[in-house]
Amino acid sequence: MPNALTVDIDGTLVDSNYQHVIAWQRAFERHGHRAEAWIVHRYVGKGGDKMVASVAGDDAETSHGDSIRETEAEEFRGLIGEVRPFEGASEFVGSMKSKGFTVVLASSAKGEEVDHYLDLLDLREAVDGFTTSADVDATKPEPNLIEAALEKAGTRDALMIGDSIWDVEAARRSDLESLAVMTGGFSKGELLAAGALDVQPSLADLAPHVGSSGPVVGAT
Repeated sequence: MPNALTVDIDGTLVDSNYQHVIAWQRAFERHGHRAEAWIVHRYVGKGGDKMVASVAGDDAETSHGDSIRETEAEEFRGLIGEVRPFEGASEFVGSMKSKGFTVVLASSAKGEEVDHYLDLLDLREAVDGFTTSADVDATKPEPNLIEAALEKAGTRDALMIGDSIWDVEAARRSDLESLAVMTGGFSKGELLAAGALDVQPSLADLAPHVGSSGPVVGAT
C-alpha cells in the first residue's frame, strides 16, 4: 500500500470542468479564435500553459496566448460560484486520512481558485498540502506538478487520483500508478488506455478500493 495520495481537484473533487470549457471557449472567441466546446473539453486537465496551442495551434499561442489566458481567468471568476463539490468528495479525503494516507492535492489551478475550493470542500485543515499553478513552470501532462506534490508529501511512495487522461499521463511520467474517476467527462476506456490501474464512476465508488490492501485493479 502506498503511503501517500496525490489528488487532483478540478473534475475530481469539484464539478468544474464544464465551467472551464465555457470560460475557455469565451476567451478564445473574444480573441478571434473559434473553439468548439467538445474540442476544448478534450484538453481540460492540461494547464493553461498548454491549452491555447492544443486547441487553436501554435500561431494562436504566439499571437494571443497570454491574452487568452487572462481572459479565461476573468471569465472563470464569473463562473466559479456555480462550481459545487462532488457528492462525497470531502468524505473521500477524510476516509483516506483515516486509513493513514498522507493526502496532497495536486492542482494546476490558480492560487485563488485553490483557496476557494479548499473552503468549499472544508479541507483546509484536513489535507497535508496542496499545489497551484505557481508551484511549477509546466503543468500536466508534464510531471512537474506531480513532482511538486510528492515533495510536499515527503515521499515518492504514492498513488495519483484524477479524472483526466492528462492526470494519468502526468503520473506515469513521474513513475506513479494512478486511479481515475469518470466525473471529468472522460470515459473508462480512455482512462484505462492512458494507463490508469482502475477507473470508477465516482469517488464514492472508488473509496472501497483504496485501503489496507491497496487498490483493486480492474474492480467494477
